[in-house]
Amino acid sequence: MSAETVIDRLREALPDAGISLRKNPGPSGQHSLLVDAADLMDVCTVVRDTLAFDLLSNVTGVDWPDAAKADAVAVPAEGEGTTIAGGFLEVLYHLYSTSRREGPLVLRARTVDREKQNQIPSVVAVYRSAEFQEREIFDLYGVEFTGHPDLRRILMWDEFEDHPMRKDYVAPDDYEYEPTPHDAVLEKAKAHYPAAP
Repeated sequence: MSAETVIDRLREALPDAGISLRKNPGPSGQHSLLVDAADLMDVCTVVRDTLAFDLLSNVTGVDWPDAAKADAVAVPAEGEGTTIAGGFLEVLYHLYSTSRREGPLVLRARTVDREKQNQIPSVVAVYRSAEFQEREIFDLYGVEFTGHPDLRRILMWDEFEDHPMRKDYVAPDDYEYEPTPHDAVLEKAKAHYPAAP
């Protein structure tokens, strides 16, 4: 089932939902559907229950500080370009139909911005396999999945600040977690931990 067919079926089932087709200009030609975050749960439910995309294999995040670059990767239909000037965080879902052996169907959902309005509804209630993957995206990118049953860090320690997969992330230069600093790391660490006299 092509992305074009899926979007037609979704528009029949959810006529008021914000869904648009995004073309992939690369050799794979793997098109995707951009779904308004407010409609994500309804779209996932229809995709699972009506279109039989019953397996969510992967959820991943992307940081787009420059919104225009996102439209170069997932090209919008005419008149459907990104209007977000300051960038956003994006979550991608790869869905498969095990009964038809089809997929992936790629869904995209975007936050309003990268800092304060970075919420997207959790899809754990529809696809249980999203639980740990959403936690990873929360940890590394800072997307807040509303309605997630246990949203907390999964890779970084609790006291860690910031989100290391953000494109503007700057690694600390003290490397307190580096047990045996060497080379450039050692030089940076010396500024914080001078040798004893």
